[in-house]
Amino acid sequence: MNTHPLRLTGLGLILRPWTDDDLDAVQALFDDPDVAHRTPLESPFDPGAALRYLDSAERARRAGERVHLAITTDGVTACGEVLLNRTTRSIGYVVGAAHRGQGLAVRALRLMTEYAHTTAALPTVILEIEPDNGASIAVARAAGYRPSASAPETVTDKGRTYSLHPWEHTHPAV
Repeated sequence: MNTHPLRLTGLGLILRPWTDDDLDAVQALFDDPDVAHRTPLESPFDPGAALRYLDSAERARRAGERVHLAITTDGVTACGEVLLNRTTRSIGYVVGAAHRGQGLAVRALRLMTEYAHTTAALPTVILEIEPDNGASIAVARAAGYRPSASAPETVTDKGRTYSLHPWEHTHPAV
């Protein structure tokens, strides 16, 4: 499936491309009520949803639109995902319930932010966070993001309407 060599390493993490062997892990990580509530991912996130997700991620990578990387500590076991959307200049992340509380999201966000600034040449990247998502706000702050002056985006998904507030990180050289 995925033949590109992108791996980001540092801060005790190895961020690597998803592979066909990750299908079960993707399903286990994303078939979670918290993930369903906070993301536009399918719910329930069954094997078909996992396959569609990995196929979509690979198509987006080939088109140069997005980079989806598994968050690992050992280069093998996926604990979550961090992604860069080059089109919207945004980063997203999910850490599986069994892996939360280990600082994985902050470290993965820092690595992807550095990649976005230095390799993808994006001077500013954003996160979109619901104002009641205290965990994600804490991750954003710990990774050096600040609330943006841009207006929130109102989203309706899965029968609920909510606001996504932009947080931004600007490369220090800008």
